[in-house]
Amino acid sequence: MFSIRHRYIFIALLSLYSFANILFTSSESLIADQLPNGLLFITLSIFILLIWEFNRLAEHLINKYSRQLSGKIHPLVLQFITSLAGIVLCSLFALLFITNILNTTVEWSNNHLRLLTIFGFRINLFLNAANGIYFYINKLRESELEAEQLKKINVEAQFEALRSQINPHFLFNCLNALSSLVYKDPVVSAKFISHLSNVYRYLLFYQEKKLVLLKEELDFLDAYLYLLKIRFGENIKIELEKIDDTEHFQVAPASLQMLIENAIKHNVVSQKNPLSITLKREGDSISVINNLQEKITKEASTFVGLRNIIRRYGFLTDKEVIIDKTETAFKVTLPLLTKN
Repeated sequence: MFSIRHRYIFIALLSLYSFANILFTSSESLIADQLPNGLLFITLSIFILLIWEFNRLAEHLINKYSRQLSGKIHPLVLQFITSLAGIVLCSLFALLFITNILNTTVEWSNNHLRLLTIFGFRINLFLNAANGIYFYINKLRESELEAEQLKKINVEAQFEALRSQINPHFLFNCLNALSSLVYKDPVVSAKFISHLSNVYRYLLFYQEKKLVLLKEELDFLDAYLYLLKIRFGENIKIELEKIDDTEHFQVAPASLQMLIENAIKHNVVSQKNPLSITLKREGDSISVINNLQEKITKEASTFVGLRNIIRRYGFLTDKEVIIDKTETAFKVTLPLLTKN
């Protein structure tokens, strides 16, 4: 608050208010009775300006070193404690200004210094209270902005998840696999259709949610992986390690599916070079790992899927999405979020 553009207007208004308040009270009569009104107003204005500028300097330093102070002490508390020291300095300067620079009949005394200090504490308390309100209003605006950004990112991620499934290549491959199954194995065909239906039902039902239970994501993944096995056969090997406590953790919806789709998109999947994908839990995180055998002719990619996963988790938690690429493997680790 102390660095706002029109701060001098607020300083002038506060000076006028304080001046009017002194004229109708007797608490500052020790000084007010010995100063002409004009000099009294000038003194008040300078005193309030000093308090404001000291707070502005303290605010600047606190913001500058906020990372080092993060989590140790609230910035508003630190601001107020620092300002108390400033009040004493400002009071000393104001009394020096009155007794020496203005050359008035006011004499230097402990009573005058105490009076100015009390007045300064009162002004400072008001300014810090207003600063606290301003601080939390800004925090509220930032939270609302982040919520809007998260909503936009979720829409983009939902679109990417749907697009990766509904694109013509995916539909063509699914229908092609289904057409070859219809006459050969009606039972498998029916199961294939059921799993395909489950995939779309999940994507449509959970597209409005920020988080889903890990159990729900893994159930959806079972249906999706079945489609991949029918599509690629032995050309793809997927290992899903047993994961416990699936009802106590949450993930961003379709995030695991997008990582698997990303692995298929950028790597060779063939009988000669089967693609191996492993999904496993590692402490409070879950990893998707694939052997690295990148395509010679790479598909055009905007990295929308992976980028959106990283940005979504950036809003949901302080824990980072970790990407680890070696000469033989590509690994993405997502943090598991506890259910509130």
